[in-house]
Amino acid sequence: MNNEIVLSAHSPEQPKGYVEWLEKVKSQYRNAQLKAAVKVNAELLRFYWSLGRDLVMLKAEERWGSGIIARISLDFKAAFPKQSGFSTTNLWYIKKWYTFYSQDDTILHQLGGELDDLLFQVPWRHHCEIITKCQTPEEAIFYLRETIRNGWSRAALENALQANFYKHKGKAITNFKMCLPEAQSQLAQETLKDPYNFDFLSMRADYDERDLEEELTKHITQLLLELGKGFSFCGRQVELVVSGTSYRIDMLFYHIRLRCYVVVELKTRAFQPEYAGQLNFYVTAVDKLLKQKEDQPTIGLLICKTRDETKVEWAFSGMNKPLGVAAYELNNIMPQDIVSNLPTIEEVEQGLSQLNRSSKEEDE
Repeated sequence: MNNEIVLSAHSPEQPKGYVEWLEKVKSQYRNAQLKAAVKVNAELLRFYWSLGRDLVMLKAEERWGSGIIARISLDFKAAFPKQSGFSTTNLWYIKKWYTFYSQDDTILHQLGGELDDLLFQVPWRHHCEIITKCQTPEEAIFYLRETIRNGWSRAALENALQANFYKHKGKAITNFKMCLPEAQSQLAQETLKDPYNFDFLSMRADYDERDLEEELTKHITQLLLELGKGFSFCGRQVELVVSGTSYRIDMLFYHIRLRCYVVVELKTRAFQPEYAGQLNFYVTAVDKLLKQKEDQPTIGLLICKTRDETKVEWAFSGMNKPLGVAAYELNNIMPQDIVSNLPTIEEVEQGLSQLNRSSKEEDE
């Protein structure tokens, strides 16, 4: 008689501790799978790098003729019929990949041991996007670091490249160096960018701050993507009561990585010096009323239509709260005559009701 007991995860009665142990082991297996996939990707990329180096160093086309890449493709496909990655197009990408980074020996020397982490930990199709759309190794390395740091998918990387994230990140005008410790200052500066792209909105020609705030709140997912990783939305028109007087912040965020509140004020006009004083007051109020002991100092960010660097720097002079100013872009503006001809919500609802009644009558 077979005394072996067969256990199932779906058995009505589980031995004590078995389910917990099973979940732990399954988690360990998933982690092992992930590490194996990363290792396989790294080894494949090392092979690609070596192959690209050979094609360049051996001057393959000069040595064996202009059709050598197509010949290599056919030979590899014949030798490894079940493997992908040996198309003529991919081989050209492999050669371009090595050539792109090896064009600047200084960059490779400065990276040193970091080169392995950057080049061999990012998926191959990400590399193809980067070397196709970046102009310099410095720009490409920026996107490699951001991909690893943020865990970007290929689609997220494509969006960042299209938005020219390299050009805009860290470009907001701030006084962070004066008001924050060096490490926090650098991280905060890198977190902000200029300008912010609000083209995911469609606004009427005469929109104001409240309209902009309402639309950004309606499209909070797109806004959080535009602000960047780490921002958590706390609310809009957040009330702060100071000495019996009520004040309201346009938008309040908490940044997970910076571990601090971020006060965001919106202006649909060019920067004015008095905006800095208002923002400084709001940041002080959040520090006094909301900030906890474990939180870092609150940061203020003013997003306005345009800003003049000199005016901003002079307005920040003498202020001891970390403040930043950035512009925004918004090109989807509807002409007023189109807006005025659009149906109201009530008219749309009335039309839908009539349509539903007509549909029921036809069914009867």
